Amino acid sequence: MESVLHEEIGEQPAVVAGLLAAEAASIRAIGEQLAQHSIQYVLIAARGSSDNAARYAQYLFGMINGLTVALATPSLFGAYGHPPRLQGALVIGISQSGQSPDIVHVLEEARRQGAPTIALTNDPHSPLAAAAEHCIALHAGTERSIAATKTYTTQLAALALLSLSISPAFAATTSMDAVPAAMRLALESEEQARDAAQRLAQSDRCVVLGRGFNYATACEIALKIKELTYVVAEPYSSADFEHGPIAMIERGFPVVMVVVGETMRAEMLALADRLRARGAALVVLGDDEQFRHSDDGWIAVPATLPEWLTPCVAVLPGQLLAYHLAQLRGLNPDRPRALNKVTLTN
Repeated sequence: MESVLHEEIGEQPAVVAGLLAAEAASIRAIGEQLAQHSIQYVLIAARGSSDNAARYAQYLFGMINGLTVALATPSLFGAYGHPPRLQGALVIGISQSGQSPDIVHVLEEARRQGAPTIALTNDPHSPLAAAAEHCIALHAGTERSIAATKTYTTQLAALALLSLSISPAFAATTSMDAVPAAMRLALESEEQARDAAQRLAQSDRCVVLGRGFNYATACEIALKIKELTYVVAEPYSSADFEHGPIAMIERGFPVVMVVVGETMRAEMLALADRLRARGAALVVLGDDEQFRHSDDGWIAVPATLPEWLTPCVAVLPGQLLAYHLAQLRGLNPDRPRALNKVTLTN
């Protein structure tokens, strides 16, 4: 019997296509309303996978919109009761359930201070949606698996649409229509993901490296590995990794690398050479076959999208890697221990 998680991984191209069709017009309208505000920066409140979507937004809004993006510290708004001043901020709350009180507190305080607010949630009737001035529904349908997959990729797509809506000139020269097809291609790498999982199956630790837009992808893949397999998977920016943590690497140490997009490719490949020289066991998610190395596990990522959209696609083979690793370790990917679908933090 196929697992619910595996089924939902496969649903993602259709779900993202549905989001693009359902929300593009309303998100453009939100962008028009935001133009009435003097937005100086973006503040995002999120937890878990949604926090990794926020990391993507840091690069997205920075490159396309020229806006600095800060990640909120929700405990200042709730537990400590000393929220910061939010003048000039666009405040976004991201939560698949829309139930987390700490994320709701951030948006409630932002509205009290007069800042424009947006909720990204799969439940448009949730407390988070009610707290926000604008709500972007994810249209992912019921996500039955505890580990987030389709709600994560719809968050990425919704953030990309929002970014385009804030910069109409950029939007006029680009389109997201190709994203679902690229996601379907990414799912064709499942056999490679299954084979690569064999390289990780006997270890209780690994690191996951990414850079630029796909630092968020590395963080999300590491989270999926931890949630589904209980392997201690630590994500790093490859640049940060070279500033100390590389000392951990010894012969046989598993390293997963996301080498997608031209901007950081040369730097990532040079790091891969250094890691091989230290005896690391590499699994590479890559979008250029000419850089495939015979000593590595290789998982292909389609090279059909501009780099700023690749996180919508690169994470899918990583989800499949975590799924097959869980199966190899004799675990039920639909019922990871100690986890619930909705986590309420204050």
